[in-house]
Amino acid sequence: MKKQKVEELQEEKEKEQEKEKVVEQETPVEDKKNEAMNALETQIRTLEEENNKLVDQVKRAQAELINYRTRKDKEVTDTLKYCNQSLITDLIPIVDNFERAIKLDDNNLDDELSKFLVGFKMIYSSLFGVLKNYGVEEISRQGEIFDPSQEQALLTDKVDELENEAVIEVLQKGYKLKDRVIRAASVKINQK
Repeated sequence: MKKQKVEELQEEKEKEQEKEKVVEQETPVEDKKNEAMNALETQIRTLEEENNKLVDQVKRAQAELINYRTRKDKEVTDTLKYCNQSLITDLIPIVDNFERAIKLDDNNLDDELSKFLVGFKMIYSSLFGVLKNYGVEEISRQGEIFDPSQEQALLTDKVDELENEAVIEVLQKGYKLKDRVIRAASVKINQK
C-alpha cells in the first residue's frame, strides 16, 4: 500500500509537473498573442491618425480650390465689366476739350465761332452718348458734402450759406465707369 500511495503521489506529482509545463508553454503563446494584439492596436491608431491627417489635407485642398475658383470668377467678371476702362480713360481728356470749346459760345449765333461750335456740340453729345452706353457717368456733386472717395479737394473757400465741407464748385468733372471711379472730380469745398 505504501508503494501504491507512493506511486499515486508520484503520478500526481508528474501530472502537476505536466500541467505546469503546459501552463508554461501556454504563457509564452498568450504573451505572443497579447504582444501581437498590442502591436495591431498601435498600428490601427497610427493608421487612424494618418487617415485623419489625409482627410484634413483633402478638405483644405478642396477649400483652397473653391476659394481659387471664386477669386478667378470675380477677376474674370471684373475684367469683363471694366474691359473698356483704358479706352474710356483716354477719351475723357477729349471730352474735356470739347466742353472747353463749347464754353466759348457767347450765344451769338451769327459769327463763325458759333457755326463751328454747333458742330462741336453735336460731336460732343454723340461722344458722350456713346460713353453713357458703356456705363460712364459724370461725378457732379455740387452743393453736396465732400466725399473723398469720389472727389479731390483742390481749393477751399468760406461761404456762410453752405454747410461745412460742402462742394462749392466743380473745377474738373470726375467720371465713374459703372461703380468704379476712373477719375475723381476736382472740387472747391466750403471750410468754416
